[in-house]
Amino acid sequence: MSDQPWHKTICILCESNCGIEVRLEDRRMVRIRGDKEHKASQGYTCEKALRLDHYQNGRHRLTSPMRRKSDGTYEEIDWDTAISETAAGLKAVQDQHGGETIFYYGGGGQGNHLCGTYGAATRAAVGSRYRSNALAQEKTGEFWVNAHMGVSTRGDFANSEVAVFIGKNPWQSHGLPHARRTLKEIANDPDRTMIVIDPRRTETADLADIHLRVKPGTDVYLLAAMVKVLLDEDLLDSRFINDKVGGFDEMAAVLSAIDVDQYAERCGVDADLIREAARRIGSAASVATFEDLGVQMAPHSTLNSYLNKLLWVLTGNFAKEGAMVAPAQLVPFGIAKAGAQRRSPIAGAPIISGMVPCNVIPSEILSDAPGAYKAMIIEAANPLHSLADSPKWREAMAALEFSVVIDVAMTETARHADIVLPAASQYEKWEATFFNFEFPDNVFTLRKPILEPLPGTLAEPEIHYRLCRELGVLDDGMLAKLRAAAESSRLEFAAAFYELTSGDPMLGRLAPVILYATLGPTLPDDATQAAVVWGLCHQAAMRDPVSIRAAGIEGEGPMLGENLFDAVLTERTGVVFSHSAVEDSWSRVTTMDGKLNVNIPEMLELLAAVPPSPVTYTSAEFPFVLAAGERRSFTANTIFRDPDWRKKDREGALRISGADADSLGVEDGGVVRVTTAGGSLTTVIEVSDTLRPGHVTLPNGLGVDYPSEGGDVELTGVPTNELTSIGHEDPFAGTPWHKHVPARVEAV
Repeated sequence: MSDQPWHKTICILCESNCGIEVRLEDRRMVRIRGDKEHKASQGYTCEKALRLDHYQNGRHRLTSPMRRKSDGTYEEIDWDTAISETAAGLKAVQDQHGGETIFYYGGGGQGNHLCGTYGAATRAAVGSRYRSNALAQEKTGEFWVNAHMGVSTRGDFANSEVAVFIGKNPWQSHGLPHARRTLKEIANDPDRTMIVIDPRRTETADLADIHLRVKPGTDVYLLAAMVKVLLDEDLLDSRFINDKVGGFDEMAAVLSAIDVDQYAERCGVDADLIREAARRIGSAASVATFEDLGVQMAPHSTLNSYLNKLLWVLTGNFAKEGAMVAPAQLVPFGIAKAGAQRRSPIAGAPIISGMVPCNVIPSEILSDAPGAYKAMIIEAANPLHSLADSPKWREAMAALEFSVVIDVAMTETARHADIVLPAASQYEKWEATFFNFEFPDNVFTLRKPILEPLPGTLAEPEIHYRLCRELGVLDDGMLAKLRAAAESSRLEFAAAFYELTSGDPMLGRLAPVILYATLGPTLPDDATQAAVVWGLCHQAAMRDPVSIRAAGIEGEGPMLGENLFDAVLTERTGVVFSHSAVEDSWSRVTTMDGKLNVNIPEMLELLAAVPPSPVTYTSAEFPFVLAAGERRSFTANTIFRDPDWRKKDREGALRISGADADSLGVEDGGVVRVTTAGGSLTTVIEVSDTLRPGHVTLPNGLGVDYPSEGGDVELTGVPTNELTSIGHEDPFAGTPWHKHVPARVEAV
């Protein structure tokens, strides 16, 4: 074993994408460790990465395309048949109803984003206009606020004097570089302060100097009260506000009506503790904040995002060390476009950052109105399990005229599709992630495959190329011309490629598969699947040449993009593709006047309309608040289908307070029935002193089926979206309130 080489790659389990090294034996990942040479993670990794063999080599892997038969069972088919029937199914819907009725969902998980870029070509080929993915059930409210405030930010927690985590437990969910190491450094420094806003006593809250243990669902009162303290006690950066902030007076006029003591009573946090936290923020040299699903999937979610940003805007904590910064990104996202709002065709739901709210998709499929979705392309995603109201999703899938799933496993969604196309795993193909948020040095890692594709599978670039060819949208003569240019030189290819695509918008939309078919075969190290990254590097070089050159990438004009691509293509430990000074963050502000805009009428109207007393979503029938999808040590969305990866908490117990367990007459390890308006399921319990009475939690990523050694399908844990309901959502952005589900818990 000691003679086996270490293969450099990255972990794919969360947005941090830490560098790892893997030793292989007969396709098994027998040893995994952090990669000390990786430019971003520098050897850091959590325990989850060490279990990645359960993803790569589980019994869940598909090795043949599958076709649904009339009786609902599936049969294996060859790839030619699968591509032909998929193209025919999509084309039939396009011809009869229009390409806009073909809906695309997915496009990659935490570590495979290239498939989404290639999927865009198939969408273009069939005229698909509407799409969505998991971000639209989590982050689009924040994205909308970013657009109207003018910037997308991250916190410089490595240098912050005060770190604020709002509905965020980075000990488990990570999201910042070297998360646990950074948290410990903050906690152990007497000159620094950690503030946690969370109804649970999380692992992060245990390290905090100030834990604002808010009542579930009342964060809006707490955040608004903290902002009001800043205003009342003049804990503002007046010069920053005068020079760099627009709309302050309009915002302050609405906040003036807030009574801090009343709001403290409503959120269940002592008013003096709220004032202490706000004063610490207002007096600090630097403050960084991080909001996450605890407030983004709960009541007032979009308004919570707005109020969070006021904490750092009003105290001048932007574009300076230890505060909020705007990293350069290879592929920018996190900020929607301000201006005219596109809407979904049936429900008229706002499309934010190009994504239809997930909660309206089933109703738009089931509608009889013109424009209803008639087909779906679902790629590297499992909406029947991961989105709200699984029963409604099953009904919607049955109503589609055609559906195709591209995935590594026969997922819950795949079991309702017409065609299932088996993809190569994330370690069997060239891949990358666009979650690049480091600062000041931002890192992009292009992963080389460390294993050959499992026989019978194809990587998504090849799948989409074959689909586009079958759909008849690729011109062989044009491809031949580009292949000849690519064989000559990349600069000659660039000129030919831009000449062809600039004059034909359709060719531009097909660019990913065109690059794959023409430039791809000329790339070294069999990196054909990475061809689309060439285009992304050139776009980044045109968008942000100063930061790229500051990172040490040389070149003028097209050569800057070429040299950037060469670097990411050859470096296995990540490439520092941009370097930014803190003041460079101002260059990424998108408002017309270059100021941070806090006068967002929609948010101020929502704030003014916040009821005097919190809306109570619980009732005598459903007295508990269920937080569905808690991050734990052994949860990782649904990428791990094999339950054996979990060393503990195999069943994903319902966590419940000791007081509630006593009142129900149940003990640790006992069984209860959880009932909501959406459904009812049984589960084991774990009595926990981290929860307030009336608050219970279930973990994310469980309740997926997995074949036993005998071939039977087994289910471990609770599929939480059998309990959630469409309509229980943010009225503004449509994000579901998974962290605030009214429930009943009964002993079994």
